Amino acid sequence: QVQLAESGGGLVQAGGSLRLSCRGPGSTFSLYAMGWLRQAPGAERELVAAISWTGENTYYLDSVKGRFTISRDKATNTLYLEMSRLKPEDTAVYYCAAGPPAIDNTLIDVRSWGQGTQVTVSS
Repeated sequence: QVQLAESGGGLVQAGGSLRLSCRGPGSTFSLYAMGWLRQAPGAERELVAAISWTGENTYYLDSVKGRFTISRDKATNTLYLEMSRLKPEDTAVYYCAAGPPAIDNTLIDVRSWGQGTQVTVSS
């Protein structure tokens, strides 16, 4: 299990923005695909966005396309999720995730995740 630590969640009004960050060991960021999962109350955990280990390829859940941007900084071992035009349905606990590349378009075979950070969007 890779140690991952998320930060940046909080309460925001609909239409607002937040940036989530995730720090992990250098070995993880050098070799693994990375991503963000989320889980809303009563719902299953879903993959929101993913990025290849090179950073050249990205995947987004349809409902966040055009609003969320995933990026990674290998120099600082940090993964980001820029979220804009947030909606109440984006309310969830967001988890940073790591894993080997997937063979499908999701890019990541999730094997590890962090403790999560709460994002709450008020209407």
